[in-house]
Amino acid sequence: AKCQCKVVPRERTNCGYPGISAAECKRIGCCFNASVPSVPWCYSPKAKKVKKVCPNDPYTRINCGHPGIKAKECTKKGCCFRAHPAGVPWCFYHRVMEE
Repeated sequence: AKCQCKVVPRERTNCGYPGISAAECKRIGCCFNASVPSVPWCYSPKAKKVKKVCPNDPYTRINCGHPGIKAKECTKKGCCFRAHPAGVPWCFYHRVMEE
């Protein structure tokens, strides 16, 4: 993503080799910006930001507990807990989403 390439020039980490082309740099998953002299032009992107969310659709839940698990026990395991609807897991794993 473009926002991952917004790295302050002095904080760029070299990702290529001297004379690498913009096309080759991007092909290997790096960012390319030749507008600032004396800093890497082919550099590593910032890490993607992710967040954990509890899925809204009860039918996509992936079980994280056992029948009759209590909310406190479920959240202690690091999982989501919603005691509804019937017939789906009430204790279930988070989903990881990009911010």
